[in-house]
Amino acid sequence: MTPFAMAAALLMLGAAPAPTKPDAAAWLEFRGPDGVGHYEGPAVPTSWGPDKNVAWKVAIPGAGWSSPILLRGKLILTTAVPIGAGDKPDFELRVVCVDAKSGKIDWNEKIFVEKATVSQPHKKNSHASPTAVSDGERIIVHFGHMGTAALDLTGKILWKNSDYPYEHQHGNGGSPILAEGNVVFSCDGKDKQMVVALDITTGKQAWKTDRNMPAALKFSFATCQLIEHAGKKQIISAASDWCAAYDPKTGAEIWRVKYPKPGWSLITRPVYSHGLVFISSGYINQHLLSIKPEGTGDITANIAWMTNKFAPNTPTPLIVGDELYTISDQATMSCLDAKTGKLHWSSRIKGNAYSSSPILANGKIYATSETGVGLVINPGTKELDVVAESDMKEKTFATILPADGALYLRTETTLFKFKAKK
Repeated sequence: MTPFAMAAALLMLGAAPAPTKPDAAAWLEFRGPDGVGHYEGPAVPTSWGPDKNVAWKVAIPGAGWSSPILLRGKLILTTAVPIGAGDKPDFELRVVCVDAKSGKIDWNEKIFVEKATVSQPHKKNSHASPTAVSDGERIIVHFGHMGTAALDLTGKILWKNSDYPYEHQHGNGGSPILAEGNVVFSCDGKDKQMVVALDITTGKQAWKTDRNMPAALKFSFATCQLIEHAGKKQIISAASDWCAAYDPKTGAEIWRVKYPKPGWSLITRPVYSHGLVFISSGYINQHLLSIKPEGTGDITANIAWMTNKFAPNTPTPLIVGDELYTISDQATMSCLDAKTGKLHWSSRIKGNAYSSSPILANGKIYATSETGVGLVINPGTKELDVVAESDMKEKTFATILPADGALYLRTETTLFKFKAKK
């Protein structure tokens, strides 16, 4: 190589962009990285309130129970804004981007319009309940029966897909996930039940699998969970009366498990740990099930353990070490051995009712009630150990987002950032 060629090569090498560093503060889906609800980073506050440890707060137009996600210093959440006055208005379904440092709204983009003629959601639901998901480049939002869309970080709509309408019961709920370059979500209406995968770059269908599962009442709202078990990836999707696993590349059903009694209106996201899948079987006959995700076809015999107590309807369970923590909608928290189902303790907690899911941050469990009561709890098998309490004094259905030493919490009207003062 001539000196000139060598110099040119070195110049090109020096001009090459450095590898993009991963965003350590990113929280890109419901319950954060891998959907497990765990955060390890700079210490977050253990107490907060409307006037306590508030770094900033911003009013969010409209209403929605979706939790925020965080990428590249931007918080993304969905909302539904009524059009005009009246008891039954149309709604603009929108995406809001808030700067995590300043708390200012960067942009607010309309995606769909839901007509008043569409049946209304349950009083504990909203028109914008699914949490967004991101691959770090695109933002994917999902409004259940209304459709799905992708945006870039400037708020530009990249694609929209409304090809999967269904007759919902009580509104939308389940959040989208990412798997094998696709956006995956469940559609469990009164009339149709399916799992759908859309190509994340184009929004076109990658695959669609009809459930074909007999059920007493077929509507449900659960978020899927991507797992890897014995070296193979599976999408776990809980539905009415059944839980099933699907091949993330093709959508082919791998296995299914039938609940011991009919259960519907499933909301909690499946949890995977210790080689087991944990699900709650829904309303009326709720059971907490532990499943070995092995084999094909009907693997109901693979239920490792189950109990008809301690099963939440709405908050997703949390794994901490060898323990499984659950919070019932009626404000009872329980700690069980994840491998055996043995109960360590069960105790009432403040707050009366819970819908948001608990998370683990810096080794402590954070939970928020529907009325805004916040608890910080030490994990342990001996007894309930509440180390701090807070009270937002406002409806709070969204799950807390911890990142970079701060907590982000959405209430009925406002998005807050909490950071301990030095």
